Amino acid sequence: MPRTNLNDILIFMAVVDAGSFIAGGQAMGLSRSAAGKAVTRLEERLGARLLNRTTRTLSLTDEGRVFYDQGLQILASVDEAEASIAGRSGLPRGVLRLAVPDVFGPLVMLPLLEKYLRTWPDVQVEVSFTDHAADIVEDGFDLAIGIGAKSSAADSRLITRVIASDKVLLCASPSYLTERGVPNDMADLAAHDCLFVTSRGQRQGWRFRSGGGWIKAQGRSRLRLDSGEALHDAALAGFGIALLPNFIIAADLTAGRLRQVLPDLETDDTKILAHYSDKGVLEPRVRCFIDLLIEEFGGQG
Repeated sequence: MPRTNLNDILIFMAVVDAGSFIAGGQAMGLSRSAAGKAVTRLEERLGARLLNRTTRTLSLTDEGRVFYDQGLQILASVDEAEASIAGRSGLPRGVLRLAVPDVFGPLVMLPLLEKYLRTWPDVQVEVSFTDHAADIVEDGFDLAIGIGAKSSAADSRLITRVIASDKVLLCASPSYLTERGVPNDMADLAAHDCLFVTSRGQRQGWRFRSGGGWIKAQGRSRLRLDSGEALHDAALAGFGIALLPNFIIAADLTAGRLRQVLPDLETDDTKILAHYSDKGVLEPRVRCFIDLLIEEFGGQG
C-alpha cells in the first residue's frame, strides 16, 4: 500500500491553521483549488472526512481533530530530527516551545525573546503564558520556566536547573499605605489586607526568619489570586500588601509606584528555574535560551 503524500498532510494542517482553503493554500504557495484537492485526496486515502465544509466556515470533524493532533507530533519529530543534525554544528534552529509564568509577562520576557530571535534567525518561538504547571512532555514544550523552590516530588522525566536566585520583598502602593498606614512590625500585618497567592484552592502564606527559625505571618486576606501577574497588578492598584520577587517590582520601586514594606524582615529567596525533558541531548535552541536566561538574570545555574 503506497504511503500518504506527506505534502497533502502539510496542506491539510495549513488549511486548518489558516481557517480557509484560500489562506491555507497561500501559506503553501498554492491556489484554493489545489489546496482543496490535496485535502480531498487525503480524505479519500484515509476513508474519513477530516473537515466539515460550509460556504462560510471550516471545522474539524472528530477524525480530523485526531489526525491534526497526530500531524503536530509529526512536525515536532521533524523539528527534533533537524535539531539533532544542527546540534553537530551547535547552531539553533527549529521551533522553541516555552511555558512561562504570566508574571514574567511582556515586560520581562519580550526583551529576552527579541534578543534571542535576533541572535538566532533560524529559530521560531511559541510561548504559553500561564501560572499553572505545564506537563512539558505531554504538552510538547521544550522548556518551562518556574518561580519558587525546587519541588521535592520532581518529575523524573525532567531536569530542573536553577537559573538565578532573587529576593522576595513586601510591597504596597503609596495610595494604600497613605490610607491604611505603614506597618511597623510583622504583628501589624494582621490589621492589613494581604494579597496571597492561591494554588488549587490552597492559600500560600508568608513566612519570615526570626530568632534562627521561620515564623508565619498572620495577615488578613480578602483577595487571593492564582496569577502572579494579577497579584502584581493588584498591588499597583492599591488592593493591599504583596510579597513579590525583586526582579518583578524593581522598576516599580524605583519609579515610586510601589514602596517596600518592613524592609528589615528577612524573607526566603525565590528561585528562577528551568525545567526541560531528560532526553540525553539538549537541542541547541534550548541550550542557547537557557544560556541567555542565565546571562540576563545573573544566576549561577
